[in-house]
Amino acid sequence: MKIHNGCKIPEGLYYDIENQVWYKVEEDGTVLVGATDIGQTRAGKMVNVRIKPPGKHVPKGKPIASLESGKWTGPVPAVIEGEIVERNEKLFDQPELINEDPYGEGWIARLKPTNLERDLKDLITGQEAFEKMKEYIEREGVECKS
Repeated sequence: MKIHNGCKIPEGLYYDIENQVWYKVEEDGTVLVGATDIGQTRAGKMVNVRIKPPGKHVPKGKPIASLESGKWTGPVPAVIEGEIVERNEKLFDQPELINEDPYGEGWIARLKPTNLERDLKDLITGQEAFEKMKEYIEREGVECKS
């Protein structure tokens, strides 16, 4: 786990930097999706979450979910196209899990990707992701509470 300005940036994940969404490729080939520490910090305390139901196909660029905080409402767009196989039902009663544990209990959905190899090319990972996250944090003036 790397940290910059208090913001946690786990290694081994794929990132959509501009939308502050992370993707984790699981051993079974499914992909977990969630909001980054930086994204949840900028949005503020989550008050409502809408997630597409299992069985729903989400085209690339379309929202997997919609998040709402006291000061922000916005989509969680799919960079990885696929079918939702599971959604984090806990978030409907406890949307603040996204704030408290964005990379763990606060995951949003699990996808069965349509073309993972193609879509991973549009995400960044590893040291490059850390460098781009640092740039984003500096540019946007984000400071996370660890």
